[in-house]
This record gives sequence, C-alpha cells and structure tokens, in this order.
Amino acid sequence: MTVTLGQYLAQSGAEPTLVELLLAVSAGCERISTAVRRGAVGEIMGALESENVQGEVQKKLDVISNDILLETCAPASRLIAMGSEEMEGVYPVRKAGPGGGYFLLFDPLDGSSNIEVNVSIGTIFSILPAPTPATERDPTEADFLQPGRNQIASGYVIYGPQTTLVLTLRAGVRAFTLDPITTQWLEVNEALAIPVETKEYAINASNARHWAEPVRRYIDECLAGETGPRGKNFNMRWVAAMVADVHRIMMRGGVFLYPWDAREPNRAGKLRLMYEANPMALLVEQAGGASFDGQGATLDCKPVSLHQRVSVMLGSKAEVERLVRLHAEALQPA
Repeated sequence: MTVTLGQYLAQSGAEPTLVELLLAVSAGCERISTAVRRGAVGEIMGALESENVQGEVQKKLDVISNDILLETCAPASRLIAMGSEEMEGVYPVRKAGPGGGYFLLFDPLDGSSNIEVNVSIGTIFSILPAPTPATERDPTEADFLQPGRNQIASGYVIYGPQTTLVLTLRAGVRAFTLDPITTQWLEVNEALAIPVETKEYAINASNARHWAEPVRRYIDECLAGETGPRGKNFNMRWVAAMVADVHRIMMRGGVFLYPWDAREPNRAGKLRLMYEANPMALLVEQAGGASFDGQGATLDCKPVSLHQRVSVMLGSKAEVERLVRLHAEALQPA
C-alpha cells in the first residue's frame, strides 16, 4: 500500500506541531504547483518593477509564491517567524516564549529565471528551533542565525514533469510525488541514497576564468577524462536552478558546484546559506553525501546574517572529499 505524506509524518515520531507545519508547507507548495502549471494562462508570467533584498528583479511568480507560503504556513500553531529570499527581514507570526516553536526559512521559487522557458523550478525550505526565552518576546533576526546542524527538518519541492517533495527529518531522506488526480502526496522513495562515486558534475562552465585555482583544477581533472589523473570520463549537466541540479544528484548521484569567483572577490559565494545551502546540505548528508563551502562543512558554518551568501559544493562523497583535498593543497606553501 502506498504511503501518503500525512501517514508518514504521523508515524515518524515527529512532534505533532512539527507535523502540522510540514503539512502546511506541503499545502503551500501544492498551491504554488498549480500556479506554475497555469503559466501564462494564469497571468503570472513576467517580471515586476521591484527588486528583492538581493538586488534581483522579482518575477511575478516569485512574489506570488512567497505570499502563498506566508499565508498557508502562518496558522501553524508553533510557528514563531519566517524568513525568505524575497523579504529583507524576518516575518513574525507570534512571540517567542518558554514553550518553544519553529522558524521557517524558504526560497519560495528557486530558479525563477527558468519560468518563461518552462524548465524545472522549485521551492526550498528549512526548519530551525526557535529560542525559549523565560518571558515572551518578539523574534529577532539574530535568533535565526544558527548553524545548519541545528535544522530540525529541510526539504524542497521540484515543479517539473512531476511535482515531487524531497524531505528529511534527520532520519534519512524520503520522496513524495503529488498525484494531480487525488491531490495526495504519495511516497515514491523511502530511502534516497547518493552513490559515493560518480561520473557527473554540475557547474556553470562559462565562469571558468573566474574560479579559484582548486575549482579550476578539479574541473580540469574531470575534463581530462580517462587519460587524466581521475582515470574516468565525466559528464557535465547544468539546469541553472539549484533545486533541479540537486534533485538529479539525489536521484542518481553527482556533484553540484556554485563556487566563489573573482568577479565579486569580497563575497564568499552566490547562493544563500540559510535557505538554499543549509537545507540542501542537510538533505545531501542525510542521503550519504557530503557538503563543503570552501572552508569547511556547510552545516558547520556560523551565520552572520539572514541573507549571507556562501560557496556551495555538495553531492557524492568521494567528489566532495576530492574538492576538500584540492582546497587544502592550495593553502600549502609552495
């Protein structure tokens, strides 16, 4: 018998209030999926005149998706506050207090540059524990600044040929596909596992001239193929939506890189730590893979701001370990 998301969560041992929040997130993503599939028919295509806090021009569907998640998740009884790529500060829901609760962070529509060309996009989310002050008080941005290891759960939904939710409660990784007829999330994989070895990598190769030496060296090794130091041929894949590139890795292995580059030397990377890198890193590690931000494990990075950016390298363990070694060698004196 096929297990539904609701049945899995009920049997998972998770706190009922966490289950309530996760079901709210899935309901919001179901609504986003409907909006995505309507496309131009639903008059949700195109860009707005506004920019988000990242200085990026917002798409109509970015804002619609953000509003859907705010509206759908706010009623969850122990949700204290939310943070999003599309909002400058935190979105308080209720006061933090002795009873605890949850923070929800999300990228409401990852890969939105692909909307007009009908390529897979998605939603990424992370759930952190809220503080438990002795007396009630308003939540602050500082409360959110916890390392990724503190995450209680994380996941993403990919809006592609199927709408699929990939979720971890820190006990492995499960995948559920939305049945468009019954509108139920049905389990399609109960134990996703990323192969340790791979012959596939994902990177925007057009930026090669800007990469740091360890990343250039790694890609050069891959390009050298079976006659090079790696002794095997690699394939490159690149969708330009993190959720799609990581989903492929979750399904069949590989490594995803969005590293630092010299165009913005004072910025550690392009992707956001709190609602892109951390939730994906937790999923990848729970599936047997590894993650690296150029200095250490992504989940050990101590955030300094809600919209902090980092270098991202994650996927099959052997490839990430190779990247770690190359970065360490680059620090050795000549």
